[in-house]
Amino acid sequence: MTILIEPLSLGFMQTGLLAALCVSLACASVGIYVVLRRMAFIGDALAHTILPGVVIAYLNNWSLLGGAVVAGLATALAIGWITRRDIVREDTAIGVVFTALFALGVLLASTVRSFRDLSSILFGNILGVTSGDVVALAIVAALAMTILVFTHKELVLTSVDPTYARVIGLRPDLLRYVLLILLAFTVVAGVQAVGVLLTSALLVTPAAAASLVTNRVPRMMAVAVGIAATSSIAGLYASYYLAVSAGAAIVLSATVLFGLAWMWRAVRSAQAGNTHRA
Repeated sequence: MTILIEPLSLGFMQTGLLAALCVSLACASVGIYVVLRRMAFIGDALAHTILPGVVIAYLNNWSLLGGAVVAGLATALAIGWITRRDIVREDTAIGVVFTALFALGVLLASTVRSFRDLSSILFGNILGVTSGDVVALAIVAALAMTILVFTHKELVLTSVDPTYARVIGLRPDLLRYVLLILLAFTVVAGVQAVGVLLTSALLVTPAAAASLVTNRVPRMMAVAVGIAATSSIAGLYASYYLAVSAGAAIVLSATVLFGLAWMWRAVRSAQAGNTHRA
C-alpha cells in the first residue's frame, strides 16, 4: 500500500493525476469519432498548428492560451471549409493546412529570440500544472461530454455512412464542424497542460485500442476512457519511481495497452478461424 500511497502524498502528483484524468476523459471520448472517421492525423495536426497563434500572441504580449485557441479554431474551420463539398479528401486537407500553418509558425518563431515561454505551452509539463489548469481541463472535459451526449447518434451515423445521413435529413458538414471545433478546444486545453506528444497520443491510441476490443460505440468509448485513465496512472507512478518523463511514460503505457488489445484481437481471430474450419 505504501507504494501506491506515497506518490499521492505530494501535491504536484495529485494535481498532475487530476489533470491527466481530465485530459484522458476528453481526448479518449472525442478520439472515438476521430478513429471512426479515420482522422488520426488531425490530433497531431491541431497540436502543431497552434504554433502561429502562440507566436503572434507572444509577439503582441497577448494571452498565449488565447492565441492557441484562435489558431486551433482557425485550423478546424479551414479543414471543414476545404472538405465541405468532398472535392478534397479530409486527410489531404489536414495535411495541407497542417504543413502551411506549422510552416507559418516556424517562420514567425524564427523572429523570436527566446523560445522559453513558447515551449511551456507547446510541450507542457503534467507535473507542473496548477489548480487553475485542472479546472480549465475539467471544464473542457465536461463540455466535450455534454456535446457528445447530445450529438452522439448523429456523429456516429455521419461517421459511418454520411450519404445515408444526408438522405434522412442530417447535415454531415455541420456535424463535421462541430467535431472539428470540439477537437480544437480539446487539443488546445490538453497541449497547454500536458504538451503535444501526450495530447496526440491520448486522442488516438486508447480509441484505437478500444476499437480492437469492441464494435459497439458506447462500450468502445468506455474502454477508451479506461485505457487512457489506466495509462495516465501507470505513467505517473512510473515517472515517480523510475525518475523518467511523465508524459513519455503515459504515452508508452497507452502503447503497451494497445499492443495487448491487438494481441487479444489476433488470438480471437485465430480461434474464430480454427472454429470455422472445424
